[in-house]
Amino acid sequence: MKKLIFSLIPLMWSINSYAHGISEEAKRAMIEGGYLKYIWLGAEHMVTGYDHLLFLFGVVFFLTTFKDIVKFISIFTIGHSITLIFATFLGITANYWLIDAVIAISVCYKGFDNNEGFQKYFGMKKAPNLLMMVFIFGLIHGFGLSTRLQQLPLGEKGTGMLMRIVSFNVGVELGQIAALVIMLAILSGVRHTNAFKRFSRVANDGLILAGFMLLLMQLHGYLHTSSPDEFGFSEDNHLHHHMKIEQSKLPTNKHDTL
Repeated sequence: MKKLIFSLIPLMWSINSYAHGISEEAKRAMIEGGYLKYIWLGAEHMVTGYDHLLFLFGVVFFLTTFKDIVKFISIFTIGHSITLIFATFLGITANYWLIDAVIAISVCYKGFDNNEGFQKYFGMKKAPNLLMMVFIFGLIHGFGLSTRLQQLPLGEKGTGMLMRIVSFNVGVELGQIAALVIMLAILSGVRHTNAFKRFSRVANDGLILAGFMLLLMQLHGYLHTSSPDEFGFSEDNHLHHHMKIEQSKLPTNKHDTL
């Protein structure tokens, strides 16, 4: 298992490195497309942001009433909107690999909490206040989104820049709603079955594992971009190195195929 996990890290890092960057083509599209392009990009970032989606899935996993769903999603939305808008407008930033590492921890946290880990392993009568934790992690998730948005040509500070940020945030919320509809449909389909208890355990163990893998991936990316010389090649050549490794694993002739 350990060999499998660590063998996947280079490939996952290669894929994730694209998610941290914004191409020049995308930047030009933002300038030419106006606010609608920012809305579209925000929605796209949410529906393809597996770390955000995994955390949301954990948050709504045991929520059964419309009131509770609205309450927790609203507090998460308020949290990530605060940091997304204000950090971007004020130019507050940080290393996106490290921010995403904390987001990965939030995924582990939610799976651990859903499986009553605090009660089982720490002897606590109850877990930390969930509403408060969702808000705190919402702030961190929003900061992570802000690091992406700040790579775009937002222009000088003013009404135009603020509207671009708000447009991106609107897109994030629309993407979040679309993702939640699918999640809640899946959960409602299995919630009243005899297999739900087993599904719950497996699904939340899966959240912990996925969060741990994401954490390793982000730390791997941080180390390779912050100290590339320690790994024997430059930052620019790092991705090409991993791609070369993957290509070397491909079959070289028809006798090597399955």
